[in-house]
Amino acid sequence: MLDYSVTLTRSPAEVTRAHVEHLRSVGFSDRDILDIVEVTAYYAYANRIADGLGVPTEEWLGEHDEEDNEAT
Repeated sequence: MLDYSVTLTRSPAEVTRAHVEHLRSVGFSDRDILDIVEVTAYYAYANRIADGLGVPTEEWLGEHDEEDNEAT
């Protein structure tokens, strides 16, 4: 599911029926797949709206990123 969501987010034109069939083969129903697509698409949409309007990143995200960078 997560690999599918990443592909749908990063390179949506590469998603094929085979991706959907794989989700079905591991137990996701058509409704589950629809929910995955809708949630993934919603977040992509919301992020692009925020980016397009120049909404700044939440302060806590910057702090978290700095902690991650220090740990590596």
